[in-house]
Amino acid sequence: MRAFGWALGPSCCVSLFIGAAAPASADDSTAGLAAGGLTLLKSTAVSMTSENLYISQKAVRVRYVFLNTTGKDITATMVFPMPDVTIDGPEEQPLIPKDANNFLGFSTNVEGKPVVAQLQQDAVQGATDRTALLKSLGVPLAPFLDATGKALMKLPAATQAQLIKLNLAEPFQYDAGKGEVNELIPTWTLKESYVWPITFPAGKPVTVTHDYTPSMGGYAGMRSTDPSDTADRAKYCIDQSFLAGLAKAQGPNNLINFDEGDLSYVLTTGANWKGPIGVFHLTIDKGAAANLVSFCGTGVTRSGPTSYSVTYKNYTPTRNVDVLLALAPGRQ
Repeated sequence: MRAFGWALGPSCCVSLFIGAAAPASADDSTAGLAAGGLTLLKSTAVSMTSENLYISQKAVRVRYVFLNTTGKDITATMVFPMPDVTIDGPEEQPLIPKDANNFLGFSTNVEGKPVVAQLQQDAVQGATDRTALLKSLGVPLAPFLDATGKALMKLPAATQAQLIKLNLAEPFQYDAGKGEVNELIPTWTLKESYVWPITFPAGKPVTVTHDYTPSMGGYAGMRSTDPSDTADRAKYCIDQSFLAGLAKAQGPNNLINFDEGDLSYVLTTGANWKGPIGVFHLTIDKGAAANLVSFCGTGVTRSGPTSYSVTYKNYTPTRNVDVLLALAPGRQ
């Protein structure tokens, strides 16, 4: 009832920008805050000796240990990219979080002390950055907010037409029982990163932790197990053992309906630290025992009633981690 094939090498999604406060050679820089987003470069100064990552529907927890391998202190800006957010059609309901600037409840600690991270947001459509345009119109960058849809509807008709032409909005009509309602659905992608200052003392390890609530996508029914969906089958390493387990759980004629959930974690930017990750440990928790899970990996073992773990040494990430959950009725 599980399918694994870790064809990727997990690593942290933290990067850093070497600040001017600490003189450094050109190859020390690993990230730069550039117009339109974050530019990640390679570091030869700071290595990641370990990363411990836990992913579930309710929580993502990660603990890193970094080591400054030079003979001088390094002042830097840490960069933590979040998964991209796009509203996939009008059927997706807008999310109304308590804190629009921290809708995932992200928090970080350095050496056990809380750190206030600044949120970096950019709105893109394809390869084009549209952040400045949306800000000039007074439209929130988060496409999932109810306030974003309302702001789009307050714009002049000519401006709305321009946004539709730029593929930044999609018209949507429906009848809610009181006549026809017209709305605009935001169609841009939100890219977010948290940034904060940090100092790496020369030759000393530094422990950094993050916690947040993931934003889980999903569908009614199991879309990704369709034989024609080869992209998702490769993305989640769905194999025959997972399909057989799902068929058994659904019962004859698929009488028990499972819903699909998916979780993503950005890993590839972890490759910009000095050398590979010393020790990487990953735990995926599927939640309820009746749920099924599929993700890519080799050497994965069961570590608890609902969890699976794997450890890699000297690992360099090449892709992000994507988790498919088959959610049993009433067990989401």
